[in-house]
Amino acid sequence: MMHADLIDLDDLLGQLRALGFEVASGASAEQACECAVRGLSDERAKALKGMVEKLYTGSATLLPAVRQAIDKQLLPALAAYQQSRSA
Repeated sequence: MMHADLIDLDDLLGQLRALGFEVASGASAEQACECAVRGLSDERAKALKGMVEKLYTGSATLLPAVRQAIDKQLLPALAAYQQSRSA
């Protein structure tokens, strides 16, 4: 029997909560990512960047909804934050 490690919505919510982000129960992946990027600070941006790098370089497979939420919400927000900090 083959077993694949998958990152699903519950995993994403758990990781965001472990980093100290308040995410409502029942939130979608996009809603969770929207919550995480509100009011970014240097510390929050660094934590999110580390989480995304870990998810993208790990051996687990991101479910499509999780990957899409990260691609559409987290990555653009982190890029915009980084650009605003270096301007």
